[in-house]
Amino acid sequence: MKSTGIVRKIDELGRIVVPKELRRTLDIDNGDPMEIYVDGDYIMLRRYAPFCTFCQTSSKSLTPFKGRLVCDECINDLSHIH
Repeated sequence: MKSTGIVRKIDELGRIVVPKELRRTLDIDNGDPMEIYVDGDYIMLRRYAPFCTFCQTSSKSLTPFKGRLVCDECINDLSHIH
């Protein structure tokens, strides 16, 4: 993990601002969904990327099926099951 040297305070509503320089560098726009991860005493943010229910791979080509997202490759694999 790389330190940026940037320190921000949490406001009275529990929010923290991600500096514009970092958002620009990481191509994060206003309104982009972010996922929050916890690892020990670390809190990590990552741009949310939906993934396939079956193979757990992020994909731009996901099809909703009964409330789940399925990638084209898994749909193809499932269509060959008898």
